[in-house]
Amino acid sequence: QVQLVESGGGLVQPGGSLRLSCAASGNIFSFNVMGWYRQAPGKQRELVASITRGGRIYSADSVKGRATISRDNADNTVTLQMNSLMPEDTAVYYCNAITSAGLGYWGQGTQVTVSS
Repeated sequence: QVQLVESGGGLVQPGGSLRLSCAASGNIFSFNVMGWYRQAPGKQRELVASITRGGRIYSADSVKGRATISRDNADNTVTLQMNSLMPEDTAVYYCNAITSAGLGYWGQGTQVTVSS
């Protein structure tokens, strides 16, 4: 069984930075796509950024220029570096991974709060 374990959330001041990491454990598959979603209170879950096994990256317009996603294919880990954080970045951030067979997995979520 695959598990995605996130780390790195917390409280950060506006303008600050944080780094979210996600590691897959259990029966490791070759994930075709790994990425990060977020869900703010009262809002739908949205894709923040994703990266394919081949390195193709997607970033939401709301974080372009502020977020960098990277992955380690050997370890099945994905990292999201976010800079210049704003209060509207406050949300629960979820790691997501999709296998080549189309199976999707979610992490438990990690809270990111941007506040002074």
